[in-house]
Amino acid sequence: MKSVLERIDIGIIPGFKIGQAGDREAGTGCTVFLGEDGMRAGLDVRGGGPASRESELLKPAAAADIIHAVLLAGGSAFGLGAADGVMRYLQEKGIGLETGYALVPLVCQSDLYDLGVGDPTARPDSDMAYRACVDAQEGKEPASGSYGAGTGATVGKLCGARRAMKSGIGFAAYRIGDLMVGAAAAVNALGDIYDCQSGRKLAGLLAEDLAGFEDSEAVLYGLQQAAFDGTLFEAADKHGDIGNTTLGVVMTNGRFDKAQLGKIAAMAQNGLARAIRPVHTMADGDTVYALSAGDVQADINAVGTLAAKTMSEAIKDAVLNSESDYGLKSARDSISI
Repeated sequence: MKSVLERIDIGIIPGFKIGQAGDREAGTGCTVFLGEDGMRAGLDVRGGGPASRESELLKPAAAADIIHAVLLAGGSAFGLGAADGVMRYLQEKGIGLETGYALVPLVCQSDLYDLGVGDPTARPDSDMAYRACVDAQEGKEPASGSYGAGTGATVGKLCGARRAMKSGIGFAAYRIGDLMVGAAAAVNALGDIYDCQSGRKLAGLLAEDLAGFEDSEAVLYGLQQAAFDGTLFEAADKHGDIGNTTLGVVMTNGRFDKAQLGKIAAMAQNGLARAIRPVHTMADGDTVYALSAGDVQADINAVGTLAAKTMSEAIKDAVLNSESDYGLKSARDSISI
């Protein structure tokens, strides 16, 4: 049967603008998703160590039906102040929730841990996030690789930074008739990255001699045996880097409410599970948002299933477009490993 899926640019999905800003030397950055006319949003968190701001807004019982922006950033919890720059930008444009005394922009944020590369004292701040908003207004297709929230992203860190690889941020999108579904992934995983179609490892934990790959899952089991009754955190603290987190955003012009979008975000986490091994560990803060800014009638099962596929493709896009940096190899250098 002929596929009805058409690959499209993520920038053509109506109702959203994507902008990025970063500091390559410092090794950090941010990526913003603006819905200036308001967007419905859901959230699913699977990792054990998330860093987030205003996530309570996305619970179905919370009063807010829409939000105005989602910000992904580096800096771990230090970077959570960057959303102030998005609020400042939206306030200047007269966008926000009318409270009677002021317009209050509703901005959700999640951060990944990139303090292990570049300058660990440099973090995304409000000015950087403001620049990302200005970049979004230019309407350019967002760049994949070491940009925005993916500037300092790395993968395969179970045995420490020396054997890790450079990663970044990636994008993918598909159309079925009038329905559009896109995904962004800032890939900063403890585990290894695989191509879901071929099953081939693309990036991750390098062997001791840095000339080939090691299997992170096998190493994890070995650490458990060595630690005997230790936990992942204890093993990671002794042998590797516990600073991780893959952040994802799903965008669609399908019409869904908050509760439905929470389910779509949960289904999109399957894309992480297909492409990253191990994933959703206590040393990760894996978080996926699902955003709706359209009125196309769509089946939640079809959209959630497509969201998972699109997310795995965005993860692949992130690692294949990242350049070697900070003394770390990228998939571009080691594609034949």
